[in-house]
Amino acid sequence: QVQLVESGGGLVQPGGSLRLSCAASGSISSISTMGWYRQAPGSQRDLVATIFSSGTSNYADSVKGRFTISRDNAKNTVYLQMNNLKPEDTAVYYCYMRITSTTYWGQGTQVTVSS
Repeated sequence: QVQLVESGGGLVQPGGSLRLSCAASGSISSISTMGWYRQAPGSQRDLVATIFSSGTSNYADSVKGRFTISRDNAKNTVYLQMNNLKPEDTAVYYCYMRITSTTYWGQGTQVTVSS
């Protein structure tokens, strides 16, 4: 069984930074795609960023230039560096990983941007 454990969420003031981490454990063969979604109250879950096994990454327009996704394959971990945070970034952030033919999800971590 595979588990994803997230960390790094919290409360930050507008303009501040946070770094989210998501580590996979268990029976892991090969991880292709890793990424992050977020869900604000009353809204659907939206894709924030994706990073492929090649290292290529994609971002939602709303976070381009502010967020950076990275991965450490040796640690089975994906990161999301979030800079210049805005109140509209407030949401629960979920990581995901595509391992063989199955997609696994983290439990979610709350990010609140408020003064």
